Amino acid sequence: MSKILIRGAKVLGGEPQDVLLDGETIAQVGTGIEAGDASVVEADGKILLPGLVDLHTHLREPGREDSETVLTGTRAAASGGYTAVFAMANTFPVADTAGVVEQVYRLGQEHGYCDVQPIGAVTVGLEGKKLAELGAMHESAAGVTVFSDDGKCVDDAVIMRRALEYVKAFGGVVAQHAQEPRLTEGAQMNEGIVSAELGLGGWPAVAEESIIARDVLLAEHVGSRVHICHLSTAGSVEIVRWAKSRGIDVTAEVTPHHLLLTDEMVRTYNPVYKVNPPLRTERDVMALREALADGTIDIVATDHAPHPHEDKDCEWAVAAMGMVGLETALSVVQQTMVETGLLTWADVADRMSFAPARIGRAQGHGRPVSAGEPANLTLVDSAYRGEVDPAGFASRSRNTPYEGRELPGRVTHTFLRGRATLVDGKLA
Repeated sequence: MSKILIRGAKVLGGEPQDVLLDGETIAQVGTGIEAGDASVVEADGKILLPGLVDLHTHLREPGREDSETVLTGTRAAASGGYTAVFAMANTFPVADTAGVVEQVYRLGQEHGYCDVQPIGAVTVGLEGKKLAELGAMHESAAGVTVFSDDGKCVDDAVIMRRALEYVKAFGGVVAQHAQEPRLTEGAQMNEGIVSAELGLGGWPAVAEESIIARDVLLAEHVGSRVHICHLSTAGSVEIVRWAKSRGIDVTAEVTPHHLLLTDEMVRTYNPVYKVNPPLRTERDVMALREALADGTIDIVATDHAPHPHEDKDCEWAVAAMGMVGLETALSVVQQTMVETGLLTWADVADRMSFAPARIGRAQGHGRPVSAGEPANLTLVDSAYRGEVDPAGFASRSRNTPYEGRELPGRVTHTFLRGRATLVDGKLA
């Protein structure tokens, strides 16, 4: 592999430096580095971050290749600055066996736009009745460490306890989709003033909060790790904050859309705003931002949920839940967290690279930008401003809530082990 010199980049938002890549490794970081035989990328003060890591991505393959594939999803990831993604298990067939997770893992290796780490299902068929082959998936070539029935809640307390006990043996983590099913039957949006005015079935905050409260206590009892997917309410923040103060081994994520959008958007009846968990209130959004800033919420995860046109371009009640997010996540975080002064770019590196890699045990990712480290990097033009145009997405689906909205920042280059997967904003 050839050498690449990134000249004049603000490493983690600091003073401009040069970064020399030699093969798969960062060879040198400093000022005045000579290019020699290296190809040069003029960074001109752009922000250089470690490659982003998404702990919550839906790639849909196998089974729903009409909405996304491992190839298109990883191309979208590279476009958004990601060098590793964790692929959720709600595929067809479900990723509840060693065979299915190995298939997804090998597809990621073949396509090469970013590393794909499969997430294994907690229960067989996501049915919540019987534990899946957790040990076999961990021991497979995919080396699964994160397990989740995302899309469905592991609502049986005994099953959840057993899963926490099982993964403890190999340092795994159970990622819970916190949604008490009986409290959300027929729910269409956040329960509150807007749902009452629109006459749509309400999705109460307590449906999320009650499961989180139960699961942090189970994790404490077992002495295991639990991760809370797409935390969305102010009450959930307080429960996680309490659990951490008690020493419970809990981590939590927030999505970009829950940092920006509120249930007021549902007044349009545009199904692009229909998502699970639902968009909440302005008070919730502000609480989530503060919690991400103070570390109560550990990471930003996209919950990238692609759907074909026909599953979203329909009436609200029958529309699928979910939004694509890989290609806009960093821009939303810049707008909501960096430009508001809540996070520095070094903090962004922690919330979107270091911490998710640590939670998911992603080898070679979430590493410092320093000599001897893997050359997984993202270069960001933070001065850029532009309207979101889903027609230019690398994802197979277009169900973004940001179409036509101006967002800041643009990923110009992504490097996976020293090889450019994105150059000047275009896929390599």
